[in-house]
Amino acid sequence: MRWTLAAGVLAANVAFVGLGLTFGYPDVLSRPPAEILAAFAAHQPAISAWFVLLALGAGTLVPAAVLLGRRLPDGPAAALSVHAGVLAGVVQVLGLLRWPFAVPSLTRAADPRAAETVFAALHAYLGTGVGETLGYLLTAAWTVLVLAALPRPPRWFAALGGASALAVAAGVLAPLGVPGADLANFAGYVAWSVWALCLAVLADRLTGPARALRRDTGAVAADAG
Repeated sequence: MRWTLAAGVLAANVAFVGLGLTFGYPDVLSRPPAEILAAFAAHQPAISAWFVLLALGAGTLVPAAVLLGRRLPDGPAAALSVHAGVLAGVVQVLGLLRWPFAVPSLTRAADPRAAETVFAALHAYLGTGVGETLGYLLTAAWTVLVLAALPRPPRWFAALGGASALAVAAGVLAPLGVPGADLANFAGYVAWSVWALCLAVLADRLTGPARALRRDTGAVAADAG
């Protein structure tokens, strides 16, 4: 779990920086569809590769959530965290993979107006609706559920996770034009990346007592039988 989560966080952040340098991402998304498609076509191989790496980074949340769920103390929060983490990874991958698989064909379309209309629809549905809105909410939910399932996490760790989850979830307000929502979301993901790396490093310490308690309980039950 530790290496999976850490590798995913690092891959996603490297890809995000790469997209910022080659594509002006995510600010480019505020431009008209024609300009976005032109910017994508100008560096299509590199941009597509960065989006694949970003999707792989987001997708590592699926196995990480499952593996971490097995180490958490049994309970509703642990069980729900697995579902939230898996869904968070899946919806983000679905949203991101539209770039390397669907957008290239739109840049070569014979009818630019039709291509722009299709792009706008894909961006609204797979991008804003699925990848971003659901991705933000489910990532925040997974973080809160993990914190709830952990046995007595350090206060700084709980505060960092809770604050980053709240800031990440604030991204759902960006399409509504709420001032500062984009900035809060960006800061939230930076903080969340730090929190996730801390979780990867401290996983044994954070979940160790719970595993020991389960083993002790099992041993007592076996002796009683």
